[in-house]
Amino acid sequence: MATIKVLSWNVNGIRAAYKKGLLEWVSQADPDILCIQETNASADQLPADLRDIEGYHSYFELGERKWYSGVAIYTKREPLSVTTRLGVDVYDVEGRILIADYGDFVLFNIYFPNGKQSPERLQYKMGFYDAFLAHVDGVRAGGKNVVICGDVNTAHKEIDIARPKENSTISGFRPEEREWMDKLLEHGFVDTFRAFNQEPEQYSWWDMITRARDRNVGWRIDYFFVNEGLMDRVTNGYILQEVMGSDHCPVGIDITMPD
Repeated sequence: MATIKVLSWNVNGIRAAYKKGLLEWVSQADPDILCIQETNASADQLPADLRDIEGYHSYFELGERKWYSGVAIYTKREPLSVTTRLGVDVYDVEGRILIADYGDFVLFNIYFPNGKQSPERLQYKMGFYDAFLAHVDGVRAGGKNVVICGDVNTAHKEIDIARPKENSTISGFRPEEREWMDKLLEHGFVDTFRAFNQEPEQYSWWDMITRARDRNVGWRIDYFFVNEGLMDRVTNGYILQEVMGSDHCPVGIDITMPD
C-alpha cells in the first residue's frame, strides 16, 4: 500500500505566500495533496505557475467578495469530483468550501469562519459549524470515509492554546465553540495530531502584531480529522512549525492508500 502526504495551510493570502517562496516550499515538501485556506484571490488573479503548479491538478473557490476568504486544492491524484457547497446559501457564498471525492475517501478543505468580529459573526460561525457537521454526517451515512482539514478557527483544549484563562471569553476559545469540537469527535471523528502527539506548546497560529511566534504564544486552530474507521490507515499527524510565510504554519497527515 502506498502512503500519501496530505498538507493543509492557511497562507493568509496566496499571492503574498507566492512572493515568500510558496512554490519552492511545495517542491521541497512534495505533498500529494495540498489544501490551502485564505487565498484572498481568484484563479484568474494568480500567476500562471501558481495557478497550475507542475504535476498537480488545481481547484479554486472564492466567494462573492473579492480578496476575501477563498480555498484551493493542489493534488497529484485527480479527484472523481470536486464540489464547493454545503447546500446552505448563506454559508456557501463566502468561498470557504472545497470537497474532493477520491472514491476511497472524501476530502473536506474548509476555511471555517472567525467569530471575533461581532456577536452576529459568532452566531454565523456556529451556524456554519452545524451546517458543516450535518453535511459530513450525510456523507458518512452513505458509507464513505472522510478527511476534514483546514483552519477551524477554534482551539479545542487548554493544551491547544498558550493562554487559556485569558482567552476563555474570546471567540476561538469560547465554551460553545469548544463544545462543538467535542460534538465532532462524538460523531465519530479523530483529531489526528493528538493521536500521535500529546505534548503542550504545539501551535499552528500566532498573532503577528505582537510577534507572538517569537515567544511561541500561539493557538492550535488548524486540524486534520478523519473518521474512526479511517484512522487505522493514518500513520502520522504533525505540525510543521518551522515553515514560515504566514501567521499560520502547515499541518499534515500521512495516510496509506489501497492498491
